[in-house]
Amino acid sequence: MSIEIKGLTKIYGEQKAVDHISFSVNKGEVVGFLGPNGAGKSTTMKIITGYLHQSEGEAFVCGTNVQEQPMATKKKIGYLPEANPLYYDMYVKEYLGFVANVHEVRGQRSEVISKTIDLVGLTPESKKKIGQLSKGYKQRVGLAAALIHEPEVLILDEPTSGLDPNQIIEIREVIKNLGKDKTVLFSSHILQEVEAICDRVIIINKGKIVADDKLNNLQGANGNHHIVIVQFKENVNPELIKTVKDIVSAEQLQTGNWKLETDNPESVRKQLMQLSLQHNLNIVSLQSGEQSLEEVFRSLTA
Repeated sequence: MSIEIKGLTKIYGEQKAVDHISFSVNKGEVVGFLGPNGAGKSTTMKIITGYLHQSEGEAFVCGTNVQEQPMATKKKIGYLPEANPLYYDMYVKEYLGFVANVHEVRGQRSEVISKTIDLVGLTPESKKKIGQLSKGYKQRVGLAAALIHEPEVLILDEPTSGLDPNQIIEIREVIKNLGKDKTVLFSSHILQEVEAICDRVIIINKGKIVADDKLNNLQGANGNHHIVIVQFKENVNPELIKTVKDIVSAEQLQTGNWKLETDNPESVRKQLMQLSLQHNLNIVSLQSGEQSLEEVFRSLTA
């Protein structure tokens, strides 16, 4: 396993920022690490990268204990923190050369730098000082610095922050391609990005992991509940909808349009058809749908 967390805890004074969490991420996985502000995401990432020491538990990167061998693990990690630290007076290539020297990158460094610049889409701005760049391009410089030494593990804290929609799509493709042969753990408040990039999601709330599963499992059956969307031509009395068995909750989206949460979507669809025949109602559309990641997130962290 490329990342393995066992009973990780971090206490600040009387506050338990991370509370005995455990998870693992394998090579070739792109995993979204989600949670509200203050949930413990950044703290966990800083512990994995060796920037913070945990109060309890262990963190391993590529089988190496982070606290016992911090330098060895840092060589295997590419880290883009939420607050992207850059030297604004340095030119892009100059800064990446500096980072390459810190990581003792071997071989033709100019070729490595050019390759990384091209990979993250920095080529048009590569001859400028970092301070002259837009926020989006500064973010790309940070991503390039995380990749320059070709790490096995990438820890990305809000990697698309400040990017415009076109840039987000480009960086999304970069992360997806990197995930084919690296381990990627990244956090984001843009849930559409997580849906587009990740197959698996870990959700943390108040320092505890509240979900760790494949994205389609979470969306299709959060708590074993599925979604059925039905639209009637007529306005249907809510009391009539309540007569349908196996409904966990019912929400009227607009006139005649209902969103039903259920454990048994097939049974609910059949009952809705019978209901329409018995009460002379016209069903305009009837479909099963997945819960959005936003709905799953809100239900687990509200």
